[in-house]
This record gives sequence, structure tokens and C-alpha cells, in this order.
Amino acid sequence: MGREFLDIFEDWAEKYDDSVAGIDPQYKEVFAQYDTILNEVSKHAKGIVLEFGVGTGNLTEKLLKSGKKVYGIEPSRPMRELAVQKIPALDVKDGDFIDFPETADPIESIVSSYAFHHLTDSEKAIAIEKYASMLPEYGKVIFADTMFESDQAKEKAIKDAEAKGYSELAEDLKREYYPTTGVLESIFISNGFNVTFQQMNDFVWLVIANKR
Repeated sequence: MGREFLDIFEDWAEKYDDSVAGIDPQYKEVFAQYDTILNEVSKHAKGIVLEFGVGTGNLTEKLLKSGKKVYGIEPSRPMRELAVQKIPALDVKDGDFIDFPETADPIESIVSSYAFHHLTDSEKAIAIEKYASMLPEYGKVIFADTMFESDQAKEKAIKDAEAKGYSELAEDLKREYYPTTGVLESIFISNGFNVTFQQMNDFVWLVIANKR
């Protein structure tokens, strides 16, 4: 359920906000248009929101400022602590995309940024099936995440990173479970969603899935 990567994120927690600001050249393109990407996720969410992978709370802040009620899920204790430091009133619980506590209110939108790739494709299918069962008609899933149009495009991204000497980025692209847009589209459609994809930078796509 993505928890195999917890050690990496617990080590990264204190530096995460610097990374998204583009300070690390290896990840500058991954986080290009970061603020715009989070704004798009927030803009498309509606009603009461369940956010997976809260991290340090950057997307959460935007959701709350737009007037939405947010339930947060984050498996990393250091990340949870940083998020609560930033947003003291935040209700954030330990959990992941598949195993998470129930909320006191019915959820209308499920959101995440830069996190769904921690699940294998089979785990992604389990998670989306679960979301389909819990969302009301016309409920929404809005994810912003690294993904590729094809396996060939992913391999090219790895080779480009290696050619630039970006060994950490190349290893990240090899290690994690970055999906293709076609695989995600198939999973969403088979679970009763209409889904669109919009590329936001060289790595990240905005996925908007509406339950039929």
C-alpha cells in the first residue's frame, strides 16, 4: 500500500518544501508549476474532501482556504507533524490510500498530489474500486501525479535523467510505480468513472474522474 517508501519520505520530510520550491535541480522539472498544479486540484474538488498523502500540508492549505472541509490521511509521522505545525487545526490521521480510518462525514471528493504512484497498478485498482463504492453519484477523484503516456516515454525520462547526471531522479523513476495514463484510464472507467487527463509539466498530469 505504498508504505514500503516510508523511510524515504521520513528522511525527506524536513527538506520537502525546499524540493517543491525547485531548489533541487534534479526535481525542478518534476515540481514545475507546483503552485498552479495544486490550485487546479483544489479548484476541481467539491464539498467535503478526503486528501491522501497530505505531506507537509501544501494542498491542504489551498483546500481549506477555498472553504472546503478536509479530512487528511498521511502514513508518515514526520510529515503529519509538519502538516499540523503548518495547520494546527488540521484533522490528519495515520493511513494510506487503501487502509484508512472512516470519516465522520460522507466524502464528496478524493484528492491527492504527488503520491498515488506509491501504489502498484494492482493496488491502484483496489484503491479506485474502494473510492467508487464510497463516493456518491457525481463524486470526484482529483489526482495530480507523475505518470507517462507509455512505457517508452518513461524509459526515455529515465535515460534523459541519467544523461543529465540526475542519478537520484533516475533511481526514483526506476524504483516507484509510476503508471501510464492508459492503465489509469482503464481502471477508472472499469469502476464507473468518466476520466480526463491534462499534462501540467514534463512529468505531472492532472487526473479528474467523475463518478457516473
